[in-house]
Amino acid sequence: MQQVNTERTRIGIVGAGDIARKVNLPHLRAIPGVQLVAVCNARPESARQVAGEFGIPHVVDHWTSMVDRDDVDAIWIGTPPVMHAPIAIAALQQGKHVFCQARMAMDLAEARSMLAAARQHPELVTMLSAPPMGMKAGKLMRQLLNDGYVGEPYHFRLVADSDMFADPDAPAHWRQRRELVGMNVLTVGIYGEILQRWFGSPVRLHARSKVYVPDRDGYAVQVPDVVQVTGEWGDGVLGVLEWSGVSLFAPDSTLTLYGRDGTLEYNFTRDQVRGARRGDDEFRTFELPADLETPWTVEHDFVTAVRAGGRPEPSFETGVAYMEFTEAVHRSALTGIEILLPLP
Repeated sequence: MQQVNTERTRIGIVGAGDIARKVNLPHLRAIPGVQLVAVCNARPESARQVAGEFGIPHVVDHWTSMVDRDDVDAIWIGTPPVMHAPIAIAALQQGKHVFCQARMAMDLAEARSMLAAARQHPELVTMLSAPPMGMKAGKLMRQLLNDGYVGEPYHFRLVADSDMFADPDAPAHWRQRRELVGMNVLTVGIYGEILQRWFGSPVRLHARSKVYVPDRDGYAVQVPDVVQVTGEWGDGVLGVLEWSGVSLFAPDSTLTLYGRDGTLEYNFTRDQVRGARRGDDEFRTFELPADLETPWTVEHDFVTAVRAGGRPEPSFETGVAYMEFTEAVHRSALTGIEILLPLP
């Protein structure tokens, strides 16, 4: 059995929302040697509640005080994207390792500034939160593609619809507030990251979007409810993509890839891969070998990298790539024109 490194790692939490409280903090606390030193939330009473729940000794009123602390080795950023760049850059300048919740930043310019700061401090570990979608069986999908299961890939169709914003009478969710999320829309960036892994970088795309509920409890919504994209990836693979937050009774989120010799389907809702090749009568469901199954272990990956000096994924470079895709979608939907990538 591999020996566990129990070296002390002191972490300050900036932004302990639902994901942090339900997932990140319990996982971090379970890692030997990790000390949750301090927590900072937008509302001090919320920070005090989190501190009591997880036994965190210090509550900090403002994130600037957190990055200045001498008893913190790493900053864990769990805020909305609006605060990611300023906190990450300041933390790096103060000699702190940085973990940042996805999506990376408000826009491509901010993401690039974060990457530039990370490159100025190569001795520090930087990592973004990995998307859970497509992770569990992602290596199996990649292996099937590498083995030529579909032959030459021709085109794919991605459908990622949900009903999370389908109630027209609900107030605006923070993810629908442009001032908090910037150019991030629905799960566009998440799937952009997955597509990058499987098909390489996009080279051109055209997008359109629409807000179907423009007024939510007096708030003027600008973040789209639906986004549709057509594009080209890597070596000529075409894609048709749809995201929706207002689709009642939506089907599972799936990507279907069609090639010269066969078809592959990844069901993101079930983490299930199916396929059929020329001559088959029907789809088969692939068993997921244990050695190809990838668990979601971002907390362990980050702490291990801090202790061993590694370069965990998703990196800030990966984040810049998916933010470029996200920004291209935004620009195309705004202007109605096709966008060529990479962006200047």
